[in-house]
Amino acid sequence: MQKTKINNLIWFRNDLRTIDNSVLSEATKNGGSVIGLYCFDPREFTTDKFGFKKTAKFRTKFLIETIQDLIIQLSKLNIDLLVFNDLPEHVIPQICETYNITDIYLQEEWTQEEVDIENAVKSKTGQISWHSFYNQFLYHPEDINFDISKTPQVFTVFRKKLEKYIEIRNGVVAEALPISNRIENNTTIPALSDLGFEDFKTHVNSAFPFKGGETEAQNRLNEYFFETKKLGFYKKTRNGLVGVDYSSKFSPWLANGSISVRTIYWKIKQFEKEHYKNQSTYWLIFELIWRDYFKYVSMKHGNQIFKLEGILNKHYDWSNNQNLVSKWINGETQDDFVNANMIEINETGWMSNRGRQNVASYFAKELQLDWRIGAAYFESMLMDYDVHSNYGNWMYVAGVGNDPRDRKFNTKLQAERYDANGKFRRLWLQVSLF
Repeated sequence: MQKTKINNLIWFRNDLRTIDNSVLSEATKNGGSVIGLYCFDPREFTTDKFGFKKTAKFRTKFLIETIQDLIIQLSKLNIDLLVFNDLPEHVIPQICETYNITDIYLQEEWTQEEVDIENAVKSKTGQISWHSFYNQFLYHPEDINFDISKTPQVFTVFRKKLEKYIEIRNGVVAEALPISNRIENNTTIPALSDLGFEDFKTHVNSAFPFKGGETEAQNRLNEYFFETKKLGFYKKTRNGLVGVDYSSKFSPWLANGSISVRTIYWKIKQFEKEHYKNQSTYWLIFELIWRDYFKYVSMKHGNQIFKLEGILNKHYDWSNNQNLVSKWINGETQDDFVNANMIEINETGWMSNRGRQNVASYFAKELQLDWRIGAAYFESMLMDYDVHSNYGNWMYVAGVGNDPRDRKFNTKLQAERYDANGKFRRLWLQVSLF
């Protein structure tokens, strides 16, 4: 690489978009030149302590597609994205030296792994100015009306403190840079095989047949809101199990930041203005507030969200019986509704919200297995894995989180209610149920 003075480096992590990206917007403001960087961190593709691939093939392929699209979108702003299959603490100091980087821009993260990696990079980059921005919230942490350490224990209290009192910020725009900002970029995106996987085709029955990337996310939003107007029926269909349109399906793009939560919020408001406002349009906002809630819970409680006793410090007699874990994973339990959902995630990297609540409750409350094993399996398999929502939801269901009622799902009754005709179970179990 040539010795060029670039000034500003954007270290992309879970903010893989150009629309409403505060990090990108701030980096392009000060008149200097800008390059982007993304690392496929090898640690993300190793085996965790429970024996699962930390990131399995579904999210890996989705991520590759996302980075492919990000390169295209950034090029429209005359910004190049350097892509490496290496540790950030190896790559970033070298890039800083090569391009005489003075400033690094990145999304604010607070969970332990991200903080440790960031600190490792900082320890090797010397006199560089770091600029981090909260970039993944509906309600910005600087705007909320309580201290983060006082985040309510119950979601309803959290919601009522915010939704009628705190304004949602408008999206931000990044201006295109001069063509002279472009550099010679010989880096390449790793293939699935480089990351330890064989290529595969999306399952014909997948409820999430979409590709990764900002373009696909924006297309889905436009289709779900304005072309089909399915948003107007969201509250009635959101507990569905089969098909593409029972829910918005935004979560995989939200998880890696290829669409912003504010973009979705303001598009809902546009829909309400142009068409109509009803319980469904509100309910999607309600679900986005839940997403924010688990982020605030993780900010408040730190590493406690990863501990067996959870944020409630409750102690149960958990088991790690590997035979029971394997039966749950492989869809071989005594519960056909649980089995169908587990086969779905194994075949597609997707599971409905209704399914997730049931299989997690069965794992923690019926089988009484260490809930962190289930959470780690979801982390591995789900395309929409988000550290805050995943561990927040698993704690909630396991009775060590934010559920004041410590509920247990009756999976038989849930199947009768949400899969009364057995369509979902037949789809994945391929057996006669009645």
